[in-house]
Amino acid sequence: MKRLLIITGVIIVLIALTVFTGYKQFQTAIKQPLNIPETGIVYSLKPGTSIRALGQDLEQKGIIKNARNLEWLARLDDKARKIRAGEYKIEPGLTLESLLGLFVGGKTVQYKFAIVEGTRFTDALKTLSANEEIKQHVSPDEFVTEFKAWTGEDYPEGWLYPDTYHFTRGDDDKALLLRAYQNMKTELELAWEKRQPDLPLKTPYEALILASIVEKETAVAKERPLIAGVFINRLRKGMKLQTDPTVIYGMGDQYKGNIRKKDLKKDTPYNTYTRTGLPPTPIALVGKEALEAVVNPATTEALFFVAKGGGEHQFSKTYKEHRKAVIKYQLKGKARRYKGDE
Repeated sequence: MKRLLIITGVIIVLIALTVFTGYKQFQTAIKQPLNIPETGIVYSLKPGTSIRALGQDLEQKGIIKNARNLEWLARLDDKARKIRAGEYKIEPGLTLESLLGLFVGGKTVQYKFAIVEGTRFTDALKTLSANEEIKQHVSPDEFVTEFKAWTGEDYPEGWLYPDTYHFTRGDDDKALLLRAYQNMKTELELAWEKRQPDLPLKTPYEALILASIVEKETAVAKERPLIAGVFINRLRKGMKLQTDPTVIYGMGDQYKGNIRKKDLKKDTPYNTYTRTGLPPTPIALVGKEALEAVVNPATTEALFFVAKGGGEHQFSKTYKEHRKAVIKYQLKGKARRYKGDE
């Protein structure tokens, strides 16, 4: 009997030593850096994948050495059901423990999609449709109709807020476009609430239209309030805005890089040389600075401006001053070439 007890004790000790050794090896294994190349590995964790299947796949791909260690770790920490599907960047230096934390935290690879100030919504759609990481649902040819159904807005121009949007692989284009729309709607409402009193703008949408013109007229930040001030002055006086970017927008595909005299005389809803007031819609996608310039324009007596090089403009109070500026900056001092009229 005593011999049996001794043998039993020895067996228990051996089992305990085996368990202890195994546990120490397990603890060492989960804290050792994985064998990841310097460039890292992009790994796609598919929806519905179990922790066991995940471990087996990672072992098969040579990312981890032992699939069971990942499964044991996940079950010990009660994280087996908390892993999230998505695309992950596995960086050098990660351990099995931190790798599990990555999958549980859901910090997936982020991609970028940029909407640029001054471009058109059609440009944004082209960029979006060319992005292979985005799930494509929106047809560019049917976008105007689809956009109206989503938002209630008649026309999408101007309604996509320029910004850099982050997304994960498989996000759909509709969700990104709606984010851009909601951002613009929010920015426009905030700007409209802070507007100067007695502006000749009746609605936030009119502010958006004018902001799109300011956006196209100058990329120089300090000039935007001045440009806006000129247009506000002209609207107050009932003068035509006479701005080339609206004419270009109205020409559509007929615009080939320059505007001719006959283009300025050809009437379209967007020709601000033939029509007073604002065009019917924005002509570009508008940034925050252009919005703020329109609702808080600079106080100025100027009614005219002309490009003088380097992206900046010369502002004038009278047509006579403006004529001189055009001759100086546009016609290199040759007055006889001046064909303008008011």
